[in-house]
Amino acid sequence: MKYLLSLAMLLCTLQLSAQDGEKWEPVSEESLAYHQYRTKNTVPPYGLEKVKKLVAGIGIAEDDAPNRPAAGDYAALSLREKFTYHMIHAEVYSQNCDAIPLAPDEHKKIFGLLPDAFGEHSWSQRQYQFLRDNRDSVMSILTESVTRSKRVGLNYKHAIVAINGREMIPFLIKTYNTGKKDHDILTVLLLLMKNNAYQPLLTSASYPKLYGDGTDFRAHINFNAANEALILERAVNFHNNR
Repeated sequence: MKYLLSLAMLLCTLQLSAQDGEKWEPVSEESLAYHQYRTKNTVPPYGLEKVKKLVAGIGIAEDDAPNRPAAGDYAALSLREKFTYHMIHAEVYSQNCDAIPLAPDEHKKIFGLLPDAFGEHSWSQRQYQFLRDNRDSVMSILTESVTRSKRVGLNYKHAIVAINGREMIPFLIKTYNTGKKDHDILTVLLLLMKNNAYQPLLTSASYPKLYGDGTDFRAHINFNAANEALILERAVNFHNNR
């Protein structure tokens, strides 16, 4: 029921006009369902109830200060509990007054960028620093969690990109090949290659379409067997030759 209600609300929203009179393109129920799938975060189980209580006790941030727990409370968390904290709570708030239209036929596209994982919130610099400082442990926890859930949540994808988790490429490909439903895993592979300046990607015909001047979150190439195979092949070669 909750799922159907969310779809209905999204369908109603798409009847509205975007800012400045721009009309939103019609979006099918299949595309809306995939949008909900690709924007879902993974909630780690490590100390989850403890971390939820900690997050619930955080006060309202003032003057754009990071919305974080007391230093002592955070320090008392284990590494895995800190991982859970960062995966379910983003400390920085940035108000966005503009409505962002959904892209039609998301399930038929491979995007160059990932959607925002926390809406109007984002990880703070210290949260990114935690992920990078504990890179090996984060990759191990991510692998363990994804192996159990069979899913790479949007927040997990952002974490992999943030730590430049190129070592996870074989695991990501294996996970993708189980169902081949989550095209944003292909996006993660693209971002890892892009961020490491992998020349076969940078000089490819698809690169300007995904990352050229003037591109934004809607930039994509079509999802088809040829594009899928090429991304996977390049990612394997990038991993093997890094």
